[in-house]
Amino acid sequence: MLTMVGLNDLIRLNESLIEPVAEMLARAFHDDPAFTYIIPDASERKNKLPYLFQLSLRFGVLYGEAYVTSPNLEGIAVWLSSEMVDMSFWETMPSDESALMAKIGKEIIDKLQVFTDYCTPLHKRHAPFRHWFLEELAVDPMFQGKGYAAALLKPMLAKIDQGHLPCYLRTQNGRNVPFYQRYGFKLIEEGEIPGTGVGNWCMLRKKVSQEDLSKSEVKAMGTKGRKNVKKAKQQKEKKEKGK
Repeated sequence: MLTMVGLNDLIRLNESLIEPVAEMLARAFHDDPAFTYIIPDASERKNKLPYLFQLSLRFGVLYGEAYVTSPNLEGIAVWLSSEMVDMSFWETMPSDESALMAKIGKEIIDKLQVFTDYCTPLHKRHAPFRHWFLEELAVDPMFQGKGYAAALLKPMLAKIDQGHLPCYLRTQNGRNVPFYQRYGFKLIEEGEIPGTGVGNWCMLRKKVSQEDLSKSEVKAMGTKGRKNVKKAKQQKEKKEKGK
């Protein structure tokens, strides 16, 4: 199983990695309920999903924080701050992306807009405060079940906890819900995107207080670590009494 300890163990996504990561995302989401609805034909889906993910990844590189697991590109996580969530993907897209847009096609873009029109108001209603948004989390099918998703989640969630901020996500695959629940996300609304038959699950991970964070850090020390902290505290108190 893969073990990682911090963001420094991950690789920040850059322009040179966008195309290969988009190919990986296309494999990971090939059978996803949302994309099987948006692009029903499997062959067309295989061909067009990489173009679609190139656009979304460029947005993540420009306006968020995106990390891959290693040079082997086993997985990717894309995070946006709440300040960036209100930005329209289509409005902020560089004008030189028109070639990619043409390859994707208007019909697919129109279907995507249906999802955006449904999900954006939900996001604003459930998280009308400062937060982080987990915009994308995916692992290449050949590497799934080996700890890569956890390795992508844990370091950023630790950073978010240090900032005492909540984290919001949505998924159109109900099988993902138990996984996210293991990392503190709570299901806050379940619904269906109108006219699609595709489910939608909204989840929120509450902010961690300084007290909770301190307790978590002490717990992570283990028994020996807690004893050392207690001993150091007693020595400090004894020294202060002797003054």
